[in-house]
Amino acid sequence: MGKIKKVHVHELVSKEIQNYISEHQLKEGDKLPSVEEMTNMFGVGRSSLREALRYLEAVDIVKVENGKGIFVNDVNMFRFTGKFKIENEKRFLLHVLEVRRALEGKSIELAARRITPAQIIELDQCLKEYKRLKEAGKDTSQVDLAFHRMIIKASGNTILESVLHSISGMYEKFFNEPLGEKQLFDETYPFHITMYEAIAKHDWVEAVAEFNKMMDCIEELIKAYN
Repeated sequence: MGKIKKVHVHELVSKEIQNYISEHQLKEGDKLPSVEEMTNMFGVGRSSLREALRYLEAVDIVKVENGKGIFVNDVNMFRFTGKFKIENEKRFLLHVLEVRRALEGKSIELAARRITPAQIIELDQCLKEYKRLKEAGKDTSQVDLAFHRMIIKASGNTILESVLHSISGMYEKFFNEPLGEKQLFDETYPFHITMYEAIAKHDWVEAVAEFNKMMDCIEELIKAYN
């Protein structure tokens, strides 16, 4: 039996909004219902709806104008041919990658400066589990995500951790079958090791350098994907 994929509420909401656009044959520039109206229509909270709108805005399907409303941005981009879906998701991942470089890059630096001996052991154990799963040909997405979350925790900056948590739905796109490929970013595994080694010896310059190599690798993989 295959593993059941976890689906976030905002992903379901984004699909419902897209269905609404299609069913009502809305065109570019047409106005969507208000946030309050859509929370009632879909039976969800405002935070889930707003996260769905952030995603749809990132892939150019809707445009949110403060004080004016929510509008269909480009109805042609919304047509669900495979090419448009891939190009939209590639653009989305690249935009989130820029945020990762800034925010997670800072957490890498802080973690290398502040990580405790106990957290180093925990990170090492996580990497060993990562290696075990990889060598067994099993899904490594969740242990990979756990590795990055441990580093963010080790930064010791609760505000930075909170900001990254607030975009967790977008962030997790890198770990939950990006572009429909579960193992798309397997090539980044060696950078996890070099990054861990730098963090463990409190060399923040090397840790950030290895992190940026990982981000460069991910960016190249996204751009090259067809």
